[in-house]
This record gives sequence, structure tokens and C-alpha cells, in this order.
Amino acid sequence: DETVLCSSTEQREKIVISATEHLHHLIMTGQLEVPVSTVAHIIQKNIDDKLRRRIVVTVSKEPRTTSKDIKGELLDQGTSVSDRTIHRCFSQSGLHGRRPRRTPLLKGNHTKSRLELAKMHVNKPQSFWENDETKLELFGEAHQLYVRRLKNEAYNEKNAVPTVKHGGSVLFWGCFAASATGCLEVVQGKMKSPDYQGILGRNVLPSVRKLGLSWRSWVCQQDNDPQHTAKNPKNGAETCIWRRHPSNLRQLEQFDHEEGANIPVDRCRRLIDKYRNRFIAVVTSKGCATK
Repeated sequence: DETVLCSSTEQREKIVISATEHLHHLIMTGQLEVPVSTVAHIIQKNIDDKLRRRIVVTVSKEPRTTSKDIKGELLDQGTSVSDRTIHRCFSQSGLHGRRPRRTPLLKGNHTKSRLELAKMHVNKPQSFWENDETKLELFGEAHQLYVRRLKNEAYNEKNAVPTVKHGGSVLFWGCFAASATGCLEVVQGKMKSPDYQGILGRNVLPSVRKLGLSWRSWVCQQDNDPQHTAKNPKNGAETCIWRRHPSNLRQLEQFDHEEGANIPVDRCRRLIDKYRNRFIAVVTSKGCATK
């Protein structure tokens, strides 16, 4: 047994020495008469912590870096590492390949406005959020990308793909309150202030009656699109104007022409109940995109 152990130790040392000379696994297998799996297992354990940290730091700074990029960078520095070794470092460090989340393209003034909005409304009582209004625009998807990230970093700015609101041809107006969904209407062509005023006239009061809201208890909450902030659409209804890119509250964009009326009441309630948490997330992210 002692002889076998000694021989095994010698084999390991020879394999490690051969690895430092950058010999291919197959060459080492032929010279030392050991299986390829044995060589791979021993070389795997010989990767030092310093090299592992270097690989992890590289991909943490730029999540879109591929294993080939890292391999080439290390090779330029005189270190030969296989793609398989790099992928193993990713897995052991919890950096799995993920499709990047798509978030609104936010500029400096957007993040500032979002943060101001969140701070202004984060302590509003639950009753303030009992009704809301929004519009939905559909647009196509770009080609798929992948990023390396940790489990809870999906919405970090470097792990997401910025998107813009425009680019589609189907536009809906809809509203909902905590009690249920209201009316839904397809917007024909480009919506201007008179068109928006007509939509409000045809849908707001019927929605109020449908949702069972008392006459003085509801507020029409909307963003600051020019159609919304024009003088005429604001006449006759109490409004609450949102800032640019309102905190990425994706629950506002749940309307579909066929499915909107089928949204369960309890789902509407859950969406309303999450408002404060969304504003807390915006404050925490300093106005950047959130979940």
C-alpha cells in the first residue's frame, strides 16, 4: 500500500510538472500512462486561488466577457488555461450564464426623477394606491445575449440590457384599481391630446362605476406624457402626474386586449400592495432599474 501511495504521489508530481510546461493532456497521458480523466482531475486541483480570483474579478467587472476572452487575456500574460477550467471557476464561484434582463434605458435626468418620485411617495398610505392608469406599447426583441452574474444581481445595471419604450405599432389604454380591472381600449393611430381626452371620456367614469369606487374617492394616476399634461385632459378629474420612467413598475403593464378583463381580483390587490416595496427598491438603487 505504501508503494502504491508513493507511486501515486510521484505521478501527481510528474503531471503537475508537465502541466507547468504547458503539455497537452493527451501528451501527458501517453508519457505517464495514465487516463485522461486522472490528468484532468489532478490539474484541476492545481489551479491556485490567485488565478481563480483573477478570473472571477475579470468577469465580475464585465459580465459579458466570454471564456475565450479570458483565455486569450491570460495567455497574453503567460498563463495557459483551458475553457473547461474557466467554466469550472465560474460555476464554483456562483457565476452562471444568464440571459440579461431588459430594463428601461435610463439617462441621468431619468434616474434623478425616479429617485425623487420614489422618495416623494414611499411613505404614502396604502389607500393612496387604490387605483391607477397606464398604457402599454408592444415592441420586438433583439438577439439574445448572456451575462455571468450571481444569483441576486439580475437587475444590476451592468447585468441588464437597456430598452426603449417605442418601436411597436400596437397601443392600448387601460386602467385598474385594487378591486378589479377597468375598461380597455385600443388606441387608433398616433394618440394626441384630443384623442386622449376622448379615451378618458369613454372609459374613466364607466371604469369607476365598474370598479365600485365612490365618486370622491378615486384619483387618475398617470405619467407626464404631453397628452396627459395638456390642459383639456386634466379638466374634470383629479390627477396625479408621475415622473419620467416611473420606477419600472412592470405590474402597470399587464394589459392585453383579450386577457385584460380576465385578470383575477386578488392579482390586482397584490400588485397594489407591492407599490411601497417598489419605491423602496428604487431608493436603494439610487434611481436605477429595479426588478
